[in-house]
Amino acid sequence: MINYSILCSSIKRGIIRFSEKISSGLSRPMFKFVTQMLYGIMSAQSCHISKIARVLEEKISIKKTIDRLLRNLNEFDDGEELFENYINSLGDVVSENTILLVDPSDITKPCSPKMEHISKVWDGSKGECGKGYSMLGVTALTSERKMPVCVYTRVYSAEEPEFISADEDVLKALRFLGTHFRKNNIRVFDRGFDANVYYEHLIDRHERFVIRSKKNRDVIYRGERINIMELAKRFKGKYCLKFRKRNGVMADCKISIVPVRLPCRPDIELNLVICNGIGQEPLLLLTDMKSEDKRLSVVVTKVYLLRWRIEEFYGFKKQQLDFEGFRVRSLQSIRNLDLLVTIAVGWIGLISEKSNEHSLVMELIHLSKRIFDAPRFKFYAIADGIFAVLTRCKQGVAHMLRKKPKDRQLSLFKDIGFACP
Repeated sequence: MINYSILCSSIKRGIIRFSEKISSGLSRPMFKFVTQMLYGIMSAQSCHISKIARVLEEKISIKKTIDRLLRNLNEFDDGEELFENYINSLGDVVSENTILLVDPSDITKPCSPKMEHISKVWDGSKGECGKGYSMLGVTALTSERKMPVCVYTRVYSAEEPEFISADEDVLKALRFLGTHFRKNNIRVFDRGFDANVYYEHLIDRHERFVIRSKKNRDVIYRGERINIMELAKRFKGKYCLKFRKRNGVMADCKISIVPVRLPCRPDIELNLVICNGIGQEPLLLLTDMKSEDKRLSVVVTKVYLLRWRIEEFYGFKKQQLDFEGFRVRSLQSIRNLDLLVTIAVGWIGLISEKSNEHSLVMELIHLSKRIFDAPRFKFYAIADGIFAVLTRCKQGVAHMLRKKPKDRQLSLFKDIGFACP
């Protein structure tokens, strides 16, 4: 028999302890605001402030709760300190072998033309331009299960006065990664980042990278400048890799590795990994990784194929938590909401890393009532389990914020990193 009261109290204590960690240095009212927003986002499975206000179950009118949350969301200016504490709380999840996935996204708001600094963006899901905001994110893959945990996020608009260029926003993210992560952490990029400005930044700072190349790029091979696709056609593959595609079909890939140089930096030798068999055209990967091990090309290909994890992260953020359905208008509020939703997803990511070790996480997956076994990407199952438990609660989280929660001996959140020492 499932005891929902114990599960509900355990989840609330876990959220409060996590919020205490990331809110270190913030005022008490801001700590309460962060806690209530994290609880509300996961309990309501939505970014609508009205839905978040309802699940808080406060003994005041809904309108007053909504007004307070909107006011705090617009005036909250401790985002940098909050995110610094969040990154520091990741602990053992991030190591020198952690892979960093960099990818842009978009927020489309076709029915909200009056939102602050709304601009034209490319809607990747529809393949057309629309009104909205651009978004850039970086996720780190956890050490054991390769779950995506966001370590950088920013919403920006081409219409805001401070905007310089999309390249400058990307470079800002790369500088942030250079400050908070080791140079050995591999930065993985899709072909949208195949530009000289990014190569020069990464090479000058000796940061490891894997970038998918475009077909029109020229490289220098044996002193001759040649189109990268023409060069790839000369190699049929020396190493083999069996890879299961997203549709479940097994692909037998043939991989080659070729030393090349870039015309913008002819003094630096890179490696071009050519992978045939994944698509109709060869997959072209440029990297500065070097090794005497013959399996380097296979490793580089596997590292790039993990890039799909950040797409799963964006999909979960937009579908499960309905991030694109927010109803705030100011850009500052949108950025703060994005920050809080990202941290909430990060908390779920940290839980999913221990999915086979802790009874609470296994109980949440069981309560999600999956038709088939939970897949490797357990975010949806855990979120559904949290929703199933918290919807049975008759109280929000405010009553547990009046005083510091006691550390119980049998707390199900022990050893996950959220319990007090």
